Amino acid sequence: MERFQNTGQPDWDWWGRLWPTPGETLRRLGVESGESLAEVGSGNGYFALPAARITGPGTVYAIDLDESLLAELETLADRQGIDNVETRCCDARALTNDLPEAVDTVLLANTFHGIADPESFAAEAFKALASEGRFLVVNWHDRSRAETTVLGEPRGPPTELRISPSETRAIVENTAPFSTVRRIELPPYHYALCFER
Repeated sequence: MERFQNTGQPDWDWWGRLWPTPGETLRRLGVESGESLAEVGSGNGYFALPAARITGPGTVYAIDLDESLLAELETLADRQGIDNVETRCCDARALTNDLPEAVDTVLLANTFHGIADPESFAAEAFKALASEGRFLVVNWHDRSRAETTVLGEPRGPPTELRISPSETRAIVENTAPFSTVRRIELPPYHYALCFER
């Protein structure tokens, strides 16, 4: 399975500078108790673990291509007493093949810029959602990488890979019949788009 372009697991220290309260960020995006959620590109769980705390007893499916990161996530979940996370080592471009159920939310954080075929993925996310489900895309703003510093150094994807909110919206809406969209600013460098099925 070919990895998405320019994706990797950030260091938790600088990740925490961008998202000091990931649970609160997820609540702003509409994640609620009792729902099921699939996080694509979950890495070692920076969002998946707080999502599981919010959604419990609803299941969080943590999806990644890196088995070692998923193993780390499982260890962290065990240490923290979180038992409603299920890891899936699979290619998210075939998401519906690996999910045992339609989910209430598909979350894609900081990875949309690296997908070689974002249209196919958006269509797959739509198919993976239950009726009235949400597709949440969290993205870096399309600013120069030199402007998005964390701990004094440029961070995030290369400038040429960054996608504006309008471009992201066009890709998703031209591919799948999502009905509404909501934009949420996530300072200092991110935005989120919430597409509803």
